[in-house]
Amino acid sequence: MENENKVVIYKSKDGKINLDINFNKETVWLTQEQIGVLFGINRTVATKHINNVFKLGEVSEKGNVQKMHIANSDKPVKFYNLDMILAVGYRVNAKKGIEFRKWASNVLKDYVIKGYSLNQNRLKEIGLKEFEESIAFVKNVVRKKELTYDESKGLLNVILNYSHTWSTLQRYDEDKFPDVGKIRSSKFVLTYDTAISYINDLRHNLIHKKEASDLFGKERTKDSLDAIIGNIYQTYSSKELYPTIEEKAAYLLYFIIKDHPFVDGNKRIGAFLFILFLNFNNYLFDKKGEEKIDDNALAAISLLVAESNPRNKDLMIKLILNLIIDK
Repeated sequence: MENENKVVIYKSKDGKINLDINFNKETVWLTQEQIGVLFGINRTVATKHINNVFKLGEVSEKGNVQKMHIANSDKPVKFYNLDMILAVGYRVNAKKGIEFRKWASNVLKDYVIKGYSLNQNRLKEIGLKEFEESIAFVKNVVRKKELTYDESKGLLNVILNYSHTWSTLQRYDEDKFPDVGKIRSSKFVLTYDTAISYINDLRHNLIHKKEASDLFGKERTKDSLDAIIGNIYQTYSSKELYPTIEEKAAYLLYFIIKDHPFVDGNKRIGAFLFILFLNFNNYLFDKKGEEKIDDNALAAISLLVAESNPRNKDLMIKLILNLIIDK
């Protein structure tokens, strides 16, 4: 998928604000001047708030600021993404900030639905039908649900990753994976006792923060989770059915979400154990030291699995593998 810059038009509900806004890297970007116009403050005040946000560490400058060339300017101009825009908005005009956040969420949702950025060159290389089925499934979920901005962004991340690695996964399915060294055997063995111990710690932490009830992490039946863990380590003719880190992690996430072993919290627990498993196998970070899957993408993939039909299991496993497999 291409990640080229696009311009979208924002118009406030009262019609008093009309801005041409840059859409790039899965988010929207405004200059200091535009932030001032959006929230009814002058540029100097906007600059002051931006500096304070950076100073207090609410938003990191890395990744949230980029320079772009604009018309009638011989120098690149600084643009700030949605995180910074909202941080300023909550300081000076929360109502307008909320209105803008909702608009931005819809922009991203439309971007996913309309599929602006399908990479045509990649589509010629890979199995087109399967790819289109995957995109259609994501679109269907987007249409059915009222998504938050983070959920929309996560779904877009999932699709963006497709165009980069789907062909690799296709070759892997055909036993033609180019570099066997990239698929590593799992050294860490997840046991029921270890999983339950960490889930209990998670439950106590969430209850303390009032983000979960006592039902969170309670097994429906005594052997619910144990059976799932047994599934990812099952063997046939003395060989593991899921021999790699990636496969075990993907099926662990899928089975926990789809089999509902807990009364409450299946998606969160599935995502939690998924990250835990990758981390204990030293597979959570890429060669640059960055997490292979961010919170938004993990939440999005969990949502897709939960919404999926069981007959789409293979597709869901591929979606998960696509996010974590070494590129």
